[in-house]
Amino acid sequence: MIALLQRVSQAAVVVDGQTLGAIGPGLMVLVCAERHDGVAQADALLKKLLAYRVFSDEAGKMNRSVVDVQGGLLLIPQFTLAADTNSGTRPSFTPAAAPELGRQLFEHFVAQARVQHGQEKVGTGRFGADMKVSLTNDGPVTFWLQVKPPALVS
Repeated sequence: MIALLQRVSQAAVVVDGQTLGAIGPGLMVLVCAERHDGVAQADALLKKLLAYRVFSDEAGKMNRSVVDVQGGLLLIPQFTLAADTNSGTRPSFTPAAAPELGRQLFEHFVAQARVQHGQEKVGTGRFGADMKVSLTNDGPVTFWLQVKPPALVS
């Protein structure tokens, strides 16, 4: 699974003119399931995401996690992160999970995030929807996290 996280001062996602999720300071995270992913990869990625130290401490060093600062999480499903862009000028989405698996893993990821970080701190987009995401990247700070299935680890 893949997560592209951005430290934000605020972020929101709108579908059909309705705000589905919005946070203040925290992390806006684009989440993507790949073909061979399962619950183990989703759980490992969430564990890493919640512990990832991207917020500054008193000395100005990135030593605090979103849990440490009690920041918000805005989780957005984004299958295009799995795009294969190695040839031609049109991406291939073969590496992405099939839509139903992607939906299941995203929903599992969100449910676990709400359990581990707090229902009120986690907002989401809608799987398969045309979403409008707005954010103010704080820093800017952006990181790519990936957890691969054991068979694909090299």
